[in-house]
Amino acid sequence: METKELTEAICSFLSSKKAEDIVIADVREKTTLCDCFIIASGRNSTQVRTLCENLEEHLSKAGFEPLRTEGVRDGRWGVLDYDDVIVHIFNDESRLFYHLERLWGEGENLRKYED
Repeated sequence: METKELTEAICSFLSSKKAEDIVIADVREKTTLCDCFIIASGRNSTQVRTLCENLEEHLSKAGFEPLRTEGVRDGRWGVLDYDDVIVHIFNDESRLFYHLERLWGEGENLRKYED
């Protein structure tokens, strides 16, 4: 599956599970770490944890395993690394604090996901 297809599949899944404010950041020109970040929010730590766990399970069934995961248990900021696509799922407070859109965005490389 190409990066674009994987990105769209992840965003669609997160949207179907009621993730909020889903943003795609194309970071190919900014880092060799990955091609894009997907940034989304959950309303509380339980939803953040559930979104991360459900996404990991959903992609695992499709044959995609994360290279690593971080922070899922705490439910404040979960990170799932799928090589070219890194997914960040925040609670509102953590998302405001880290504000990845500001760090990695320069207008044209950010896109709000609309299903």
